[in-house]
Amino acid sequence: MNDTNFPSSNFFFLLGNLSILPERILIISLIAIVVIDLLNKGKNTILLYRISLISMSISAVASLCQWVVPIAPGNPHISNFSNIFRFFLLICSLLSVLLSIDYIRCSKTALAEFLLFTLTAGLGGMVLCYANDLITIYVALEFISLSSCFLSGYTKRDIRSNEATTKFLPMGGTSSSFLLYGFSSLYGLSGGQLQLDKIADGISFSQYVVPTYISAAFITAGTAFKSSLVPFHQWTPDVYEGSPTPVVAFFSATSKVAALALFTRLFGLIFPYLSNEWHIAAGLLATSSMIVGNLIAVTQISMKRMLAYSSISQIGYIMIGVLAADPENGYAGMLTYTFIYILMNLGTFARITSFGLRTGTDNIRDYAGLYMKDPVLTFSPVLRSSSLGGIPPPSGFFGKLHLFWHGWKAGSYPSVPVALVTSVISIYYYLKIIKLMFTGNNGRSDTPTAYIQNSLVSPSISISKSSIEIAMIICALASILSGILIDPIIGITRNTLF
Repeated sequence: MNDTNFPSSNFFFLLGNLSILPERILIISLIAIVVIDLLNKGKNTILLYRISLISMSISAVASLCQWVVPIAPGNPHISNFSNIFRFFLLICSLLSVLLSIDYIRCSKTALAEFLLFTLTAGLGGMVLCYANDLITIYVALEFISLSSCFLSGYTKRDIRSNEATTKFLPMGGTSSSFLLYGFSSLYGLSGGQLQLDKIADGISFSQYVVPTYISAAFITAGTAFKSSLVPFHQWTPDVYEGSPTPVVAFFSATSKVAALALFTRLFGLIFPYLSNEWHIAAGLLATSSMIVGNLIAVTQISMKRMLAYSSISQIGYIMIGVLAADPENGYAGMLTYTFIYILMNLGTFARITSFGLRTGTDNIRDYAGLYMKDPVLTFSPVLRSSSLGGIPPPSGFFGKLHLFWHGWKAGSYPSVPVALVTSVISIYYYLKIIKLMFTGNNGRSDTPTAYIQNSLVSPSISISKSSIEIAMIICALASILSGILIDPIIGITRNTLF
């Protein structure tokens, strides 16, 4: 009996012992994708697709096992907070690749490049979640930023994609310079320390009040840009509209989740003595994001631009969970709603990708009467839109309810009422789309709409959207289950303070 159990126990011990095993798996898959693509000269794309999905699935399982199995002594300790965010990033990358494959095949673009940049960005985000020194944090952040920039210009023949990259690159570089200046200030103020905990112990806040505030301001600006908080959100609508839809799906989840983890860890670990000050700053950013994001989203005619402003407001809601952290609940509200947001947002973009491949448009008015043309797939945007708006009974309602309740108990009195009012505003533009799909008429003839082709898609290609449908089904089922199992999920995410 003991001999039988030895291999399995030894296997799980190995998973617990190798604290960066998920990252190692992704690195091996990256090397394999590059080598196989070079040897096959870009022909065997299905193999590359399967390698990426298998590697990310194994990495997700490994991260879950490490969450359960304690890390052996002598290995770097990774907190529950970091493990949860690593798992979130793997889910984001996995679903993004799943909903992208059909678009890539139809647009005849290089799959290897897309997988390379996607896995690199996911890898950088995972390292960012547990990195404990300034250099590693900055390098990991640049992995995400540069990979995201390259992905925004992935369809080189599309002028809008080129424009998105042109806007994204200089603004991303500016935000990185802000962050780097803040890091260099911390390095000097702490006496040459790079480790986050040593920086917090080495800074004399009473002696260097003004430089410390300046450093915190630059770090706030840099991280706020990465997470699209107002007023550092200007890049988001234009980059979302110009980038390929699967890339936008990846942006909306992966980059925001990584930036959120970075913001929470930096301010929670380095500035514990300035908690009141940075809580006020974060509250102002969250409040302005909720107001501006929802008010401008109402006026949009492009689905991708509307979701860009919606994502700005959503990150504002999530920031309430950062402010509401306490020893009893940890970051449970923030983590729970982040998980629900990932499922809601990627499910929505899966449907937009499918619709764009069929019609070549992302105009909201072209969704008119969609129920009459595709009643089955209309269910996904209806479920996702109502959940994003916080309409009961989908999981988004329960996630917001828990988030706002804990924010109110934690004393976020200005932010929570604003969140409630702006949630009602968001319900308006989400319900407007749902109504349009069931009863709307865009005033055009249905005949030409059915034959509109994306300029990147070859008419000779038979569009099979099986992987997109799988992604939509996974997001729908997971979203429904997360609403039903909201209490166990909250219980799991309670012990998440650093």
